[in-house]
Amino acid sequence: QLQASGGGLVQAGDSLRLSCAASGRTISTSHMGWFRQAPGKEREFVASISWIGRSTYYSDSVKGRFTISRDNAQNMMYLQMNSLKPEDTAVYYCAAYVGTALFSPNSFRPADFGSWGQGTLVTVSS
Repeated sequence: QLQASGGGLVQAGDSLRLSCAASGRTISTSHMGWFRQAPGKEREFVASISWIGRSTYYSDSVKGRFTISRDNAQNMMYLQMNSLKPEDTAVYYCAAYVGTALFSPNSFRPADFGSWGQGTLVTVSS
């Protein structure tokens, strides 16, 4: 199970750092990702990182503002979010890649990820 934490209420332009902790499993050999779901909307891809951390991918809406990273020794993953905007308001989830296709932007659908846990709410006020 994965647990996201670090969310909160911030103002536009502020920063937050989300953490993803794994319990009962190791994530060091898994590609990982962050997703978010705003009220009334579908869950959407935010960012992903290869198992060794060499490759990272971002949605166009967060590119240049968010940075995904991981610490395999600590079994943790992070999402540094800068220059937050009201449209970033959502529940953020971390997940492990379970797809069978090559880990690439073509395979970053929610269905390609698993071990979803409880998300963390990020609220950005204008």
